[in-house]
Amino acid sequence: MDLTGEYTLAASKESVWAGLNDPDVLKRCIPGCKELEQQSPTRFTATVALKIGPVSATFKGSVELQDMNPPNGYRIVGQGSGGIAGFAKGGATVWLTENEGGTVLTYTANAEVGGKLASLGARLIQSTSKKLADQFFSAFANEMSRSEVGIVQLQI
Repeated sequence: MDLTGEYTLAASKESVWAGLNDPDVLKRCIPGCKELEQQSPTRFTATVALKIGPVSATFKGSVELQDMNPPNGYRIVGQGSGGIAGFAKGGATVWLTENEGGTVLTYTANAEVGGKLASLGARLIQSTSKKLADQFFSAFANEMSRSEVGIVQLQI
C-alpha cells in the first residue's frame, strides 16, 4: 500500500524540520500515541493504540530516521507488533521545500500489514492509513501554528 501527500505550512523550513525531530511534538501528533521515547538522535520506540475496522490493538515498535538531510528531509523506517492483531511495517520519505512565506511538506509512504489486520482487506487498510496520515499532519500543522502562523493549505 502506498500513500502520498503534500501540505503547505506557514512556517519556516527550519521550524518544520525542528518539529519533525521533536519527540514531544511527534507524540502529540501521532494518532493513538501512548509513549514515544527517543533512544538516540535517529531512533525512537513507541506504543500506539489503534482501531482499524473491528480490530483494536496496541502496537509496540521502533522507528529509525535514515538518510538525514537537515533541514530538507529524511526517510522514516518503522515496524510494530500488535500481538494477535498482527504487525505493521513500512517507511516514508519526507521532503521539505521553501514556498512563498512557508514550507511545503511532501511525503511518500508505504506500509505492509500481516495477521488479522491483513484479513480486513486492502480498501479498509488504505482508507484507515490515509485517515491516520491526515490526522497526523492536521495535528502537526496545529503544532506548527503555535510557533508560527499556521497551515496555509492542505492538498492530498
